[in-house]
Amino acid sequence: MHRRILLIYTGGTIGMNRNPQTGALEPFDFEHLLNNVPELAQFDTIIESFQFTPPIDSSDMSPSRWTDLSHCIADHYEQYDGFVVLHGTDTMAYTASALSYMLENLTKPVIFTGSQLPIGQLRTDGKENLITSIEIAAACDEKGNALVPEVGIYFNSHLLRGNRTTKQSAEEFNAFESFNYPHLVDAGVNITYHYERILKPDLSKTMTPHFRLDNNVIIFSLFPGIREDLIRHIIHTPNLKAIVMRTFGSGNAPQSHWLLNALKEGTRGGKVIVNISQCLQGAVEMSRYDCGYHLQEAGVISGRDMTVESAVTKLMFLQSHYPDSPDIVRTLMQQSIRGEMTV
Repeated sequence: MHRRILLIYTGGTIGMNRNPQTGALEPFDFEHLLNNVPELAQFDTIIESFQFTPPIDSSDMSPSRWTDLSHCIADHYEQYDGFVVLHGTDTMAYTASALSYMLENLTKPVIFTGSQLPIGQLRTDGKENLITSIEIAAACDEKGNALVPEVGIYFNSHLLRGNRTTKQSAEEFNAFESFNYPHLVDAGVNITYHYERILKPDLSKTMTPHFRLDNNVIIFSLFPGIREDLIRHIIHTPNLKAIVMRTFGSGNAPQSHWLLNALKEGTRGGKVIVNISQCLQGAVEMSRYDCGYHLQEAGVISGRDMTVESAVTKLMFLQSHYPDSPDIVRTLMQQSIRGEMTV
């Protein structure tokens, strides 16, 4: 029985062509993408495609596009064994994180990939990324169950958990890393699946897609010299429901009375404030230093070792489900619901 894979092209560098007049990269027809990878014909897998029209530059990605993607996967879920999503690298980690929350009890692979160079260029990284993504998406055990039933990002020989991943380089082929979680799959001469790291879905339950997100959330980074009037302006923004606050080190912030009072005012007003470290690796430990303890007293919650991309999309997801219950959102933000944090 042949496995069936749906290749979803949203846009991004992998499907770009260089305009001979301007030298700029622009999207080209999806069929050309397949023509550039004749190796796909060698697969013992049925590969069909769906294209976003027009293709989206990943900088223009938005929650409404994530909803479109969730609908696309949900509408085709029964017909295919796995999904490969071609996406621009700039916001891929945000989209993969959002989709991990929107596709509840996922039992099939949803593998995001792309490239740093267009697929038609001689030195492209797109071919290997695409071919191995399809192979991983089609991989199953003897019962026909997917080996990687979760949302992942495949890049440069590694499959990473989508909601643990951050773009680390605009220059290198090794564009992504999951600093706080080990790789799910490593592809060298052989493809090595690290089964103990991969989520185990309840196969007796159906996948439940979600289509609503509430983007009344903001991210801000603390820095030495941050101004009180600007922070107060953010905290008292009408309609704002949540803040991802990027702090120093293991979750530390200046011990200014005005900052703690402003944060207290925000949490008392029903805003959810999540503490995420500015460091790429490590976790927020608010009881480690005195300044972290004061943040706890102000009602700030720990995002532990979540990425910024994962924290902000998780807030959008939870706020859409519990629009008038910030306490439930706070509770669930401190629990791992899709393997997004170490508890």
